[in-house]
Amino acid sequence: MASNYTALGIQLMTTGEKAGTWGTLTNTNWDIIEQIAGGYVSIAITSTPTTLAVADGTSGDTNQVAHRVIEFTGSIGENTVVTIPLDVQTFYIIKNSSSGAYTVEFKYVTGSGSSVTWATGDKGTKLIYATANDGTNPDIVDTGFMANLVDDTSPQLGGNLDTNGSDIVSTGGAHIDIIPDTTGNVNLGADTVQVGDNNANATVTTQGTGDLILNTNNGTNSGTITIADGVDGNINIAPNGSGEVQAGGSVVKNAGTETIFIPAQAMFGPTTNGAEAAAVETTATRPELKVLDFDASTAEYAQFSIAMPKSWNLGTVTFQAFWSPSNTDTGNALIGLQGVGVANDDTSDIAFGTAIDVTDAGGGAVEDVLVSPVSAAVTIAGTPADDDYTYFQVVRNATAGGDTFTGDVRLLGIKLFYTTDAANDG
Repeated sequence: MASNYTALGIQLMTTGEKAGTWGTLTNTNWDIIEQIAGGYVSIAITSTPTTLAVADGTSGDTNQVAHRVIEFTGSIGENTVVTIPLDVQTFYIIKNSSSGAYTVEFKYVTGSGSSVTWATGDKGTKLIYATANDGTNPDIVDTGFMANLVDDTSPQLGGNLDTNGSDIVSTGGAHIDIIPDTTGNVNLGADTVQVGDNNANATVTTQGTGDLILNTNNGTNSGTITIADGVDGNINIAPNGSGEVQAGGSVVKNAGTETIFIPAQAMFGPTTNGAEAAAVETTATRPELKVLDFDASTAEYAQFSIAMPKSWNLGTVTFQAFWSPSNTDTGNALIGLQGVGVANDDTSDIAFGTAIDVTDAGGGAVEDVLVSPVSAAVTIAGTPADDDYTYFQVVRNATAGGDTFTGDVRLLGIKLFYTTDAANDG
């Protein structure tokens, strides 16, 4: 009986034949077995399909199927199929090193059994076994195990990754990117997150032109710190609700509403219809009222001047009048304020802006301290600017129909409210 061959080309000799050649043939068989155990072959795939050759009784690259490690090379211009004979039963380590962005399918030469495919752009290595589990439709199966993780272009974990005390590092100065899918986030489940090399300055920044926003509790019931992107961008610290910005446990002063109190002693009655300066003694050695008296029947005035802080936003101001009644009447007094700004080297002979009145009722008792409501906005005339000298004038509109208080308005002072837009006056 003549010799026959296995699916991988090993010669099976019958008794009594091949006299004088058994040594050579056996050595060839051992060479083939060695190739099957760990041999490598490079195969250029250039057409569809490419069939891996079986060379019966032959070792070397011509017996392509009888190698453990196969590397596909060559340039392909279309999706490519590589086949093996139906009776091959073994496992392969196959690397796709072909050029061209096309799929490579590894399958049996015929039949509808399963196959293994390298996706477009997948130049990785696969551990595959050919089952020969059916004479017509055998299966080829990808084990999912990789000879090297770098060859897997889309690796997936089946469980948690335990670094076992080691680090995740890059080489060649490359970055390490962690990129969630679409709207996914990166969650660091640690009480403390450290950044930077040992003893080196560290930077936390955004990728691109987005703002950097810091908050807690996923943004729920939390204040925020926003570092705005762009030249001269602001850093906005926004507490939640009635929360405060603090430093060292103390509240940090913010730009916003500020006040200046101008006592009556810092004012004067102008030459025309000026309010009269007076002193009202209560009980000896107790507080004495230094006031400006505004008549009940004539519109009278008092003036003061301020070089407004540079942190002022140059907008409107409001005010409260602090005053004391000269009698027990409870009628309404109308107290107004108007202002004008004068720039360097400009004349002071300029009209005040429109006076805004505030209405406050007499308290019914002499020597009481009365505080008016906060007024509506007072517009400063003269186009205010930094370093202006700002004149203010207080007026009692005694002749207006709404002023019904029968006594003198004894002005104690004016609390001026203004808005800042800078942290300081530098």
